[in-house]
Amino acid sequence: MSVEPYREITFDKEGDGPPGQSASLAALARQGVTDLVVFAHGWNSSPSGATRLYSDFFAPFPGLLAPGIEAGYAGVIWPSMMFTGEPGPDYRALVTVLPEKEPVLDRLTELLVTAPADERAFAEFGALLRELTDVSGEGAAVAVEPVPEFLVADPVEVCALFTEALEAEALEAGALEAGALEAGALAGAVPADGFGSGFREGLERYWKGAREALRQATYYVMKKRAGRVGEAGLGPLLGEVARAAPGLRVHLVGHSMGARLVAYALKGLPSGARPVASVTLLQGAFSHYAFAARLPHDARRSGSLRDVQQRIRGPLVACYSRHDTALGVMYPLASRLARDSESLGGLRLPGAGDPRWGAIGYDGVQAVSGTVERTLAAVLGSGVPASGCVNVDTAAVVRSHSDVCEPELARVVVSAARAGR
Repeated sequence: MSVEPYREITFDKEGDGPPGQSASLAALARQGVTDLVVFAHGWNSSPSGATRLYSDFFAPFPGLLAPGIEAGYAGVIWPSMMFTGEPGPDYRALVTVLPEKEPVLDRLTELLVTAPADERAFAEFGALLRELTDVSGEGAAVAVEPVPEFLVADPVEVCALFTEALEAEALEAGALEAGALEAGALAGAVPADGFGSGFREGLERYWKGAREALRQATYYVMKKRAGRVGEAGLGPLLGEVARAAPGLRVHLVGHSMGARLVAYALKGLPSGARPVASVTLLQGAFSHYAFAARLPHDARRSGSLRDVQQRIRGPLVACYSRHDTALGVMYPLASRLARDSESLGGLRLPGAGDPRWGAIGYDGVQAVSGTVERTLAAVLGSGVPASGCVNVDTAAVVRSHSDVCEPELARVVVSAARAGR
């Protein structure tokens, strides 16, 4: 670990952790720590990979802190699975976090490796995805909570849609890299009104989309898990720390799905507890309307995290980048297919789709009155505003979803914490 003192906070899928974790964090205050930076990794990270991420991300911090600031550091370790897919479909890795689904994963792996050009194989694949995610084949109408449409729709059409979206994502990423993406260049990359009668020809091509469908199925499981770990695990833990060390200032940082985790931790704080001094979301993989009191397309409804930003003593900073094609293409598609209640509309591709779609890591906090817009250069020059929602365009340094360990992002966190030189 590049910094000290450092602690790791561990949770299982229900948000439960070993005893003594809050006492260990509170003890840092008695050792002179004034500010505790807590980072939560994203989806698809192993514990060892998460620790390496934290070490790399925290490395610049000691040189950025103002005199009198004594920082402590903590990394959240939660079961977000490993899903490598390299060099082949290593989906057996999913067994480490879904051990009870081993027979299902074995058969899914077999289908993905053999890729039979047979509609019956796709039908079996769809049934296995529902079993993996504990979703009834009868669909959303009878479910206690909304069921992703892609789990109950025609599996050939779903896999075809994901195949086209993956190819669109690759095209967009290449065009952005070249700096020559023209408006509308990808319009129609994914059919807006269904597939023609000949799309079932060459079915083996759609197994590429089937792999993405499996990723999205596990994403569905992990999305619920991240929220649960944040609300039932980290939030109450921080409440215990606040009671034991009321002067300790906590700064939450989350990447991707970990941004969802730390946001839901605010929802899980005990009533009256306000230990969180700042929150920084790095490429957050959840709805940009999450904090909205009213959804622009339906004023009767609000975001799932309505007003929780008011539980922060300082700012909530959303770092976003238009170069994050994972959030710009695949996230809107997944949200539509999941019937995301905060994101209604069509697939968001350049020149096509509906602006109501989006992830907070792609275009920042939306529909929250008073949200401030800043460029990265402006923040690095004059700092982060002291309170409220702040969108920071980090496209200058974030070129892909995994770009996290950039020194400029560390400076944003320190500025949000009011702890910089």
